[in-house]
Amino acid sequence: MTEPLPSAPAPVVTQPTPPSVQAQPAPDKPMSDAVQAALAVSLRGCDELLPQAEWVRKLQRSEATGQPLRIKLGLDPTAPDIHIGHTVVLNKMRQLQDLGHTVIFLIGDFTSMIGDPSGRNATRPPLTREQITANAETYYAQASLVLDPARTEIRYNSEWSDPLGARGMIQLAAKYTVARILEREDFTKRFKAGTPISVHELLYPLMQGYDSVALKSDLELGGTDQKFNLLVGRALQQEYGQEPQCVLTMPLLEGLDGVEKMSKSKGNYIAITEAPNSMFAKVLSISDVQMWKWFTLLSFRPEAEIAALQREVEAGRNPKDAKVQLALEITQRFHGAAAAAAAQEDFHRRAAGGVPDDVADVALAGGPLPIGALLKQAGLVPSTSEALRMVEQGGVRIDGGLVSDKALKVAPGTFVVQVGKRKFARVTLSAA
Repeated sequence: MTEPLPSAPAPVVTQPTPPSVQAQPAPDKPMSDAVQAALAVSLRGCDELLPQAEWVRKLQRSEATGQPLRIKLGLDPTAPDIHIGHTVVLNKMRQLQDLGHTVIFLIGDFTSMIGDPSGRNATRPPLTREQITANAETYYAQASLVLDPARTEIRYNSEWSDPLGARGMIQLAAKYTVARILEREDFTKRFKAGTPISVHELLYPLMQGYDSVALKSDLELGGTDQKFNLLVGRALQQEYGQEPQCVLTMPLLEGLDGVEKMSKSKGNYIAITEAPNSMFAKVLSISDVQMWKWFTLLSFRPEAEIAALQREVEAGRNPKDAKVQLALEITQRFHGAAAAAAAQEDFHRRAAGGVPDDVADVALAGGPLPIGALLKQAGLVPSTSEALRMVEQGGVRIDGGLVSDKALKVAPGTFVVQVGKRKFARVTLSAA
């Protein structure tokens, strides 16, 4: 059920100053073992927990009253799939959910129409309502692979944002200054560079902050790039007479390249709906250094166990052994133990030069075909030039035999073609 929204007070002339998060006074009373354990769960892998002392007091109150805390995470459905970079905050939500607190998975169907400007150096093109609806349909189903759906509150911020109307938006905008909004690093850079900032972008932090008012959240989670928006939520809750939420930010997960933030647009991602064989192999492709950050942010293993594993690697154990454990855990989480074991076996078979069980069957006509055209038509390379480059580098095999002649014309027949270590196709080539 949709909770009634707090009535909006009259606009104020004096603009609020965001509550300070610098002071960290000690909790009012000693922490119980349960509260200490909950704080440890909260802090694991996090970048900042602000203000930590307030969060401890909320945990103590929850323990005393038996009333669970309300923990919010909002995601804008700007793409149809969730990747494992998104699961960094979802994992934290699940850990807090397992402590008995109420988690709210908020789908930003309204804020998606504005477009989050966080970290942007240009205006994000707004999505249409149809695009947002299509993307939102898949979000919760995929998030449920991490969260417990029976204990998750699902909300859409259009529930309270649409009814605001023009009057409500003006009243909300009266609660924050342009100077405060322009303190955001990305806005500051764009303003100084003379890069256009659309007025609707300035509304985004306010609308995200109003979500916290509507949901009466005690804690909001987000990536480090969301810190400003989460603190706006604290300020607005105070303006509406609510106890301000605490803020927990998680590091952004670098993608498979080990450099850029994981992103579908950069092609360095692993979708959580990706096939198990591909998911397992992609985790194994990350660097040995990057692996430990992935363990911290993606694994549910105890921190002491991860630290012990790291010491073993530093003492001489093959880092691939640890990486296999990580790949198995992640693949098992989304596909089950049997699929993860099969993916491991498939990877070892590929590494040993064998043919995977799930190799695609491709039918082509026009044989004999030049090797470049065959590889492109079979979908193993994006272009003929890339095909010839792979031949030059010794990355092409037919039925296990190395192809070294870029002028080769492949005769009709059925054979297994391999490009690189992971791309295979069983090709049936018919004559022209």
